[in-house]
Amino acid sequence: MNLDYIKPNEWSIIEEGFDSSHVKASESLFSIGNGAMGQRANFEESYSGPTFQGSYIAGVYYPDKTRVGWWKNGYPEYFAKVLNAPNWIGINVYIGNEQLDLHTCKNVENFKRELNMKEGWLSRSFTATLPNDIQIKVSAKRFLSLEKDELGAIDYSVTLLNSDAVITFQPFLDSGITNEDTNWDDKFWDTLSVSQEDQRAFIQAKTMKTDFYICTFMESQIFNNEIQLNIKPEIDKASTHITFSYQQKVDKGDTLSIHKFGGYTVDRNHDKYELVTSAKSVLDNTVASGFSELLEKQKEAWSKIWDMADITIEGDVKAQQGIRFNIFHLNQTYLGTDASLNIGPKGFTGEKYGGSTYWDTEAYCIPFYMATKDQSVARNLLTYRYNHLEKAIENAEKLGFKNGAALYPMVTMNGEECHNEWEITFEEIHRNGAIAFAIFNYHRYTGDFSYIPEMGLEVLIGIARFWHQRATFSTNKNKYVILGVTGPNEYENNVNNNWYTNYIAQWCINYAIENIAKVQAYYSSDYTRIMNKSKLSKAEMKEWKSVADNMYFPHSDKHQVYLQQDGFLDKELITVSNLDKSQRPINQKWSWDRILRSPYIKQADTLQGFYFFEDHFTTEELERHFDFYEPFTVHESSLSPCVHSIQAAKLDRMEQAYTFYLRTSRLDLDDYNHEVHEGLHITSMAGTWMSIVEGFGGMRVKNNQLTFEPKIPKQWDAYSFKVNFRHQILKVIVNQNETHFELEGNTDLQIIVNGKTVTISPNNLVTV
Repeated sequence: MNLDYIKPNEWSIIEEGFDSSHVKASESLFSIGNGAMGQRANFEESYSGPTFQGSYIAGVYYPDKTRVGWWKNGYPEYFAKVLNAPNWIGINVYIGNEQLDLHTCKNVENFKRELNMKEGWLSRSFTATLPNDIQIKVSAKRFLSLEKDELGAIDYSVTLLNSDAVITFQPFLDSGITNEDTNWDDKFWDTLSVSQEDQRAFIQAKTMKTDFYICTFMESQIFNNEIQLNIKPEIDKASTHITFSYQQKVDKGDTLSIHKFGGYTVDRNHDKYELVTSAKSVLDNTVASGFSELLEKQKEAWSKIWDMADITIEGDVKAQQGIRFNIFHLNQTYLGTDASLNIGPKGFTGEKYGGSTYWDTEAYCIPFYMATKDQSVARNLLTYRYNHLEKAIENAEKLGFKNGAALYPMVTMNGEECHNEWEITFEEIHRNGAIAFAIFNYHRYTGDFSYIPEMGLEVLIGIARFWHQRATFSTNKNKYVILGVTGPNEYENNVNNNWYTNYIAQWCINYAIENIAKVQAYYSSDYTRIMNKSKLSKAEMKEWKSVADNMYFPHSDKHQVYLQQDGFLDKELITVSNLDKSQRPINQKWSWDRILRSPYIKQADTLQGFYFFEDHFTTEELERHFDFYEPFTVHESSLSPCVHSIQAAKLDRMEQAYTFYLRTSRLDLDDYNHEVHEGLHITSMAGTWMSIVEGFGGMRVKNNQLTFEPKIPKQWDAYSFKVNFRHQILKVIVNQNETHFELEGNTDLQIIVNGKTVTISPNNLVTV
């Protein structure tokens, strides 16, 4: 734990007291979004202290030209960057001639910031003494509408405490925005027009190179003691900026407020020549409702999400706050309504990692969305990858592969690889396996096989072709080997025979062959179409099978474990417990060379395979591998604690499972990795959900049935969650003595609990 200023609360993230050293961290933690856009929790008023300004629009990016010291053939030409979008939230505030700026105030008291996760809004309040000795009270509340996802709203109020004064509100739009994360300091936005109409302003701009057209818009209303005023603003218009200036003399004790409505219309959803017209339509349909009515609709929308997605924990406020924080940000980032979008590792909270999609989606996020929303949401995420299949084939061709072999990108916006670190781009090829596993996992959970003949089989064929070509036959071992790779543990690069990579490559080939046979047997027209399109022959499949059947897996007879890679036992095997704490995190303290030579594991690697393919191994084998590898694991990836929590629970090591759960659920809230100021770890938040549902709840799908082995940490009195399993909503409630099940709907559901069959009837509480 490196930060400890967030107040424990079951439904809110709360900061009390102003500390300038926390500003950038809080801008991340208190971020808001609605799936279509999002923003860091920047102050509305000017702030001259250290800050990381950020507003982002889903799907809008810039191809920042790759910058490396030594260019290698096959490098992507660019690294995709989530763009910092034009700013619409800004409101300059003047009291008399003094600009409000918390960095220059004489005194700031009663500062409180709250992110209300239950209702979906962000608020801030404080009292301040300005350099001119005028004392004011400020309160602000804002949200990004779930119902109208192109719109956000702000209610900002100033109360004069010790003096009459003229208050000036200056709401503005600004397209002269830059990214913190940029390779060449390129200009990302080209402003096309700045215009206004009555109380409304519009800036039209387009991204350089990618030509995304957007319109940023605003409209404001002014109130004195809640009575709306009719003030004609002064207008200051420049090439990338427009400001409305509202000035009003206010008596001591009175409150002047501004309601600002703003947002973006984007050519992903509208004709690029009609963006201003579309923006006007958004304002026409919402502003008249007023801030309060829009806020009530926001509360209703979030209530519907929480009704299905909430996990309750009794007796442990920090654990409760942690899981809701994770669930909240996952829903702010992606709601599943657009198959062209995906879940970025930072979501709308920062710019690190650039691209929108990693293998995190398939490995961690799909289970969450599959169980907490309709299965169509998970299918949209699979469709996203199908739509990028041709690009995956192109990516493989650039590296010398042929015949339709597909290598999905490590990082992408449009299917094209855009990650420019060689050990990742060229070597972390296990990502292909996660794409295939997600198809398997979707079918296993939903029972919907239709995706495979319609789309998925083509993906599986491309992936199998890649693994067939990537493997090399070793005459020395008389086995197929896979050389020069990086596994999930990115603290080892260019290693040979990473066990996880070899294992999932074998599985992918076998799974593809299995599904080709199923489609041939039951979907003959799809089979014919796919075989004609892919030109796949029986002879080629026989070659695949030879690779799969003769894959090499490194193993230690001494330790009775699969080796993470061929050379793992050649390392100096000093466990993490014997590593000086001053050396942590090693990725910030050590040279890369030293890290690569060390035995330290960034995240589950061999254990990732045991997580995916748990039913391929005995509990004794899992225990042996867990005991061997976890002591060398530094958990410096956000994706690490959740897998270890699930496996510790499986092994009945509840104290260890609970410790890992707290780390994954409060990774950002407590800033375990010293980097929350850069943004949140969105995709790993789905792992927090998995830690409870799959870890403590022990939920699996076996033989088309839900199975549970419920357990509960001693620190909790009870916990509960819901899952949508094949269009039936099942609620699970676990306490220290027993487990309750409740089923919504009209049809009985048979489940397995601790090895015994239990029938759950709708609207009846069943206790086990």
